[in-house]
Amino acid sequence: MRGSALLAAALAVTALLAGCATDPLAEDYRDGGTENYISGSGILEVPGNERGDAVVFEGVTDEGDTFSSAEHLGEVLVVNFWYASCEPCRREAPDLEALSGEYDGEGASFVGVNVRDGAETSLAFSRTYGIGYPSVLDAGDGDAQLAFAGDISPSAVPTTFVLDREGRIAARILGQLEARSILDTIIGDVLDEGPA
Repeated sequence: MRGSALLAAALAVTALLAGCATDPLAEDYRDGGTENYISGSGILEVPGNERGDAVVFEGVTDEGDTFSSAEHLGEVLVVNFWYASCEPCRREAPDLEALSGEYDGEGASFVGVNVRDGAETSLAFSRTYGIGYPSVLDAGDGDAQLAFAGDISPSAVPTTFVLDREGRIAARILGQLEARSILDTIIGDVLDEGPA
């Protein structure tokens, strides 16, 4: 009887402690959330002397063109992982497009990586939100996702990377872009580093 009481007390303490843990996905589930995405948050900037190797990826865009990150060496490349039914992706789309326009011809380019949709859905999203930069379709082979699967990976959708002129990860914004000025500042800082 005493053993049962101790076991019951231990289970109660374990349940209480588990309830104190912060797990956003579990909290969303408990709150009845039905989102079809995993959202993260956080900004990571990597000093130049701590950046790893260049991230090299290529793929076919939703318009049927070939995209290669190697063709963008020498400029800053902003890479946004997204898909059409992702609500935070929809919310950040206007800011990404606006920044893409501001940096056009200024040394920075943008590319999307659609992790889930086919060309028709991806293009419909681009038309709806006025996106002018290309999106690589990555749902079939996951090559772009694999190229980023290192220490600093796109572990949530959306995720936005800023690659420096050498193609190395200079920054990652995990989750929805909360303020356009954040990404604007990061791009400007990486551009200010000078030529590769």
